[in-house]
Amino acid sequence: MKRHAAEPKFAWQESYAAFTVSQSQVPRLLTYIRGQETHHRRVDFRSELMALLRRNRIAFEERYLL
Repeated sequence: MKRHAAEPKFAWQESYAAFTVSQSQVPRLLTYIRGQETHHRRVDFRSELMALLRRNRIAFEERYLL
């Protein structure tokens, strides 16, 4: 399959995190995913991840968060 010059190149993001979600929260999660691009223009991934970890009292070391 030939790629067109105007098509963006594929790239992996630099960081990620994985969490489980209960079935009752799936609609809320889908809403978040749909608006993620817009959301991350205001709040960067690292700040959001640290807030989530703190809110859920999950220990972490900032130096390991890119």
